[in-house]
Amino acid sequence: MMLRDIKTHLLNIPLKQPYHLAFGDVTHFDTIVIEIRDDDGRSGFGEATLLPAYGGGSVEGAWRFVKEMTVNLSGLTTEAAKAELLKSLDAQSFAVSAYVAAIEMLEGNDILNPEGEIRVALLGAVNTTDDAALPAEIERLLNQGYGTLKVKVGFDLESDLERVGLIQGCVGGRARLRIDGNQGYSVDEAKRFVTEIEPQGIELFEQPCPAADWDAARDVAIVSRVPMMLDESIFGIEDIERAADLGIAKFIKLKLFKMGGVERLLQGLERIRALGMEPVLGNGVAADISCWMEACVAGLAINNAGEFNGFLRPASGIFKDPLRVEGGALVLAPGFRPRLDAEKIAAFAVDGG
Repeated sequence: MMLRDIKTHLLNIPLKQPYHLAFGDVTHFDTIVIEIRDDDGRSGFGEATLLPAYGGGSVEGAWRFVKEMTVNLSGLTTEAAKAELLKSLDAQSFAVSAYVAAIEMLEGNDILNPEGEIRVALLGAVNTTDDAALPAEIERLLNQGYGTLKVKVGFDLESDLERVGLIQGCVGGRARLRIDGNQGYSVDEAKRFVTEIEPQGIELFEQPCPAADWDAARDVAIVSRVPMMLDESIFGIEDIERAADLGIAKFIKLKLFKMGGVERLLQGLERIRALGMEPVLGNGVAADISCWMEACVAGLAINNAGEFNGFLRPASGIFKDPLRVEGGALVLAPGFRPRLDAEKIAAFAVDGG
């Protein structure tokens, strides 16, 4: 298979409402979409949604790289193109992953062509910042079938502790809670949080301290009353193995954007389990393409709620046939193969073609 036609699009996709994170509100997705065809007319596409705090470089840097590769990859075989792309994985993980995943789709990779229906539980996001609105939002999520809810902290320690307690009271044991610090705490704040929080119903506490501070992750894990998860610290197999060696996390989360394609993502999830930890998968800051691909991988490797719910946040998706959610689960019908909506791509585009 020779790559012959590569189209790239830089999109600004507005969200229905701001997504509240410790490092600031997200009001839109900066999404790069890559479309690739080979010399026989087969096609595939990939996505990179950039958020600097998650790693993967800046929007501007990723977009420059993507445009350069449209020239460098043209005429290469799919295998040669993937090998060339993976040379830049450390520097441009999000953009490289989008390209490689697009090629894997073009190749007809079995992971993206599952047999039978896939039904994977999704995480329900508690997003309101108004304490008075929490009971109604939680009841809505529970009534929609979500069995695991995610709560963002890392804003203000005292307020966060109070808010999590309020949420635990509203949930009343009817769902598991994942608490995400989004790197918002100092090590001392994180240690206070994990020793003062009531563990009831908490499945895990995710990445309270900066990604590069492995000492902080160790210090928090030593005193924590709840299971710990690493996310932003993890970019590949070496980081997974480091976490296992240090014994600082029960859970490890992976995202397609970091791993360099769906094959490598599946290998990473399998490595986590082989090392005695539990894999978690998914990205809440991602559009339709990445969430669909992660759901396909989850059907093979994940036993808990998927975090690939970013496709629910935009005002509009970019697939002709929207991803389907039933009873708090993402459902892929047998033979489902998504198609991009060219009109929506054009409406959100700020560059490319």
